[in-house]
Amino acid sequence: MDITKKQFPIGIQNFAELRQGNYYYVDKTAKIIELINTSKYIFLSRPRRFGKSLTIDTIAQLFAGNKELFTGLYAEQQWQWDTQYPVLRISFGGGASSENNKVGDVISDTLQFLEEKWEITNVKATHSGRLKTIIEHCHQVTGNKVVILVDEYDKPILDNLSDSPKAISIRNELRDFYGVIKDSDAHIHFAMLTGVSKFSKINLFSGLNNLYDVTLDERFSALCGYTQTELESVFAPELEQVDLEELKKWYNGYNWTGEAVYNPFDVLLFLSNPQKLYKNYWIETGNATFLMDKLLNENTHIHQLIGRLIDSQNLSQFEISDISIIALLFQTGYLTIDKMMLKPSVRYTLKFPNIEVQQSLSESLLLKYIAHAKDDMLLKQSQLYEAVLQHDLDNIESIIKAFFSSIPHNWHRNNTIANYEGYWASVFYALFASLGFQTITEDATSLGNIDMTLIVDKHVYIFEFKVVGGENEQSQGTALAQIKNKQYADKYKLPERIIHQIGIEFNKNSHTVVFDRAGGRNLRGFTVN
Repeated sequence: MDITKKQFPIGIQNFAELRQGNYYYVDKTAKIIELINTSKYIFLSRPRRFGKSLTIDTIAQLFAGNKELFTGLYAEQQWQWDTQYPVLRISFGGGASSENNKVGDVISDTLQFLEEKWEITNVKATHSGRLKTIIEHCHQVTGNKVVILVDEYDKPILDNLSDSPKAISIRNELRDFYGVIKDSDAHIHFAMLTGVSKFSKINLFSGLNNLYDVTLDERFSALCGYTQTELESVFAPELEQVDLEELKKWYNGYNWTGEAVYNPFDVLLFLSNPQKLYKNYWIETGNATFLMDKLLNENTHIHQLIGRLIDSQNLSQFEISDISIIALLFQTGYLTIDKMMLKPSVRYTLKFPNIEVQQSLSESLLLKYIAHAKDDMLLKQSQLYEAVLQHDLDNIESIIKAFFSSIPHNWHRNNTIANYEGYWASVFYALFASLGFQTITEDATSLGNIDMTLIVDKHVYIFEFKVVGGENEQSQGTALAQIKNKQYADKYKLPERIIHQIGIEFNKNSHTVVFDRAGGRNLRGFTVN
């Protein structure tokens, strides 16, 4: 095993630069060759910063026949190097496309580069006509069919999701452009498109019925990202002082029906950090404003999506005019596959992939849900975190009281969502989930589902939520009574465990929080009103 330390390839998407420099590299060429041999037309969806662009560039170098870049890799001996193919690359991975003509500019600049490279002077008027000419010309002058690689095919659309008419206009422009691939089939050896989302073939890939989607193909679950074995092998020189279990909890967990993987961006930034800080690296680079607003505006509560059965169609695609929030959360990497069921049809349950995503998404939702100033919320989070670690119920009570009472009165008055149990449960769930604790929603028992279970060390906190009305600030006892009547605690009763039965009754009129505790051996309960 090579124990020599190397540089971290942070942000490097150029395969030649990575291989020619002194960088760590995880050899994915075995999977890439298997992928290429799977179908003539390939589609792959992965979240941003997950290695899609590097994968595309690696494929480009294979087809271009640059064998010297693959010395010591699987592909060196397993690729057919005797044939070189003309490679046409198109990328929309640059800056945000805020105007329609921005997309046209990117396409035009790319086509102009290819026309100059291949010395094409007979330039057509339309983008689709120019691309068709380039494809046919490359086939004719080289004698070999063309390889087409489109990276971040959907980025111009995603950049404009908050403006549906503009997004639809961009989609239509791209549809005409991508349609050339189908019409040029006789001149194409291989084509691959990558992106974050999967739009309907009817609306974007009309005619490309043979486009094979490998997104949920278990063989390619680990095509992008690092497996546990890859991490421990390639990055061994950097792991001497690293708690691998903690690293796994924070950055592993992404799954596309096969082997789970680490977010590569997180791994590189974590290992390159001299202090080896567990923090939110990947989330810091993105803008989730559209996602947060959509969750709030549609009264969608994240805790209700965790563990819910989703069919494959709802998970794999969405439309601009009717965006599935579940598909959006999955495709952007905020949720990942937990379990897959094959009967009566293919269905999935979803979960947070890791602590980083759970904390970050929950914190972002809290800021949207309660209109708190961020510094005030961070203070209360820190106080609650320490109180939970110490299992100090008195302190937990006072912090939760302060937290809910600090929500501005105008927010309640102006948002009808505050009248519903789902909203209050979401705030409560997001508050604890943002602290990184093991938080289970709709926790199944023999007599019903626990609204929320929090597990910290040997302590188990069982929560049941109710929204009540009236001006009485005394507990009505309905939530705690349900926990006891349905014997929710039985699921977790072990001699070494301390179980806290906690009824939460949110008063939608007074917005007050009152604790009503019930004692017992290894049991302690309180009710929030």
